[in-house]
Amino acid sequence: MAWLTRFLTAVAFLAVGVIFSPETFGSISDGSISPILSTSIKLAHLLCFATAWGTALWVTFIGGILMFKYLPRHQFGNLQSKMFPAYFSMVGVCCAVSAAAFGYMHPWKSATTTEKYQLGFLVSAFAFNLINLFVFTPMTIEMMKHRHKVEREENIGNEIGGSKNQEVAKKNPKLAAMNKKFGMIHGLSSLINLMSFGVLAMHTWYLAGKLSL
Repeated sequence: MAWLTRFLTAVAFLAVGVIFSPETFGSISDGSISPILSTSIKLAHLLCFATAWGTALWVTFIGGILMFKYLPRHQFGNLQSKMFPAYFSMVGVCCAVSAAAFGYMHPWKSATTTEKYQLGFLVSAFAFNLINLFVFTPMTIEMMKHRHKVEREENIGNEIGGSKNQEVAKKNPKLAAMNKKFGMIHGLSSLINLMSFGVLAMHTWYLAGKLSL
């Protein structure tokens, strides 16, 4: 997973560097840009935004729920520990490219108030995913591994769907304390993920207003 994170991070920095270097594309010195460059940047914004939006929608509201419902609980947790770093990395990279492309097409000094808000939404989505990737995901995974160890000692964790955790925690103070800490960390991570999804949803309304069908 480390190589994937490094690769996606490198791609993000490369994309942002290219977008913010108009000389690379031979843009006109008076500040205007060629139609090909304009279309390319808009395409980069649209594809990266659509990828971020679709991935967030699937993972948050469909994929995660189905896995929780049909996988043994420890297997589900181990899968999530591998999936979420990749998820937050990819969505973060897509948000970075989308924000860079939008900022290039709408420079801050000449942007309207609405455009400034939209850029703020995209940058916020990038920041939310970065926080989850580097702060809450490692904490959640570490706490999950400790909790799994205690649960295995209690011979639970292989059940599908419903959990025996709460019942056992009533007789195991150590597990109860872990549950409380895990719930707090996981809850904050979920909240930040929903906030990221929310600001991306706001940008869909802006883009819909620009479409001519």
